[in-house]
Amino acid sequence: MATVVIFSSELQRFTGEAQTEVVATDYRSLVAEVLGKYPKLDEDEILKMAVAINGELVHDPFLQQIPLDSEVHFVFRIEGG
Repeated sequence: MATVVIFSSELQRFTGEAQTEVVATDYRSLVAEVLGKYPKLDEDEILKMAVAINGELVHDPFLQQIPLDSEVHFVFRIEGG
């Protein structure tokens, strides 16, 4: 199982926890599984977040495979001006 870490305290309000385990093996399935576990989460908010898999930032995660023992982090993107 992969571990999904949710750093945002704003999102943790909806989940009640900082991380969860998922069985998904690709990014799209992972997002669907997380949203299924936590229906109060906003899909658009999750999809806007930056994603790191095993410490490596993934710029276009939609086709990304998720190894079973991975750690996946969702963090807000840093915006510049």
